[in-house]
Amino acid sequence: MLVRSLYLSDHVKNLGDAFAPLQKFKGKLNPEKSTFKVASSMFLQYLVTQKETEANPSQLSARLEMKSPTTIKEV
Repeated sequence: MLVRSLYLSDHVKNLGDAFAPLQKFKGKLNPEKSTFKVASSMFLQYLVTQKETEANPSQLSARLEMKSPTTIKEV
């Protein structure tokens, strides 16, 4: 689960919206796997920063270097 907000005032509401289903269905989070206030990190193969979410640069370069299919069988 990833919760991001542009403004601090919106972040409290967004956290409430994210945690509401957990409370409703008695879900639990593992605190050892939880991180808060991270400047940038990899999350589900995406690079997440304070300003934006980008595709993983290593996966992006692999896709850009991939040759286009030339036959019907390759498609």
